[in-house]
Amino acid sequence: MQVRPLHDRVLVKRFEEENRTPGGIIIPDNNKEKPAQGEVVSVGSGYRLDDGSTRQLDVKEGDKILFGKYSGTEVKVEGYEYLIMKEDDILGVLQ
Repeated sequence: MQVRPLHDRVLVKRFEEENRTPGGIIIPDNNKEKPAQGEVVSVGSGYRLDDGSTRQLDVKEGDKILFGKYSGTEVKVEGYEYLIMKEDDILGVLQ
């Protein structure tokens, strides 16, 4: 099953959580924060403008992005966890 977001929404797979600090300290599971970085899996068709036309999104499939801590809605599809969010929730593209 594939998920195609509608309009100005994107489907994001969050990067794996780190369980060690750069200094080598192991972080317990209850103190981990979910990463605010991920990869765009799928994008919608674009913004619908007032005149009825659509404007393409600035991100594309495969882009690595940075997003807000509480952005998007978590969904589970075939055992995998994804986020669906509006393009406006994306803070930047990692290069």
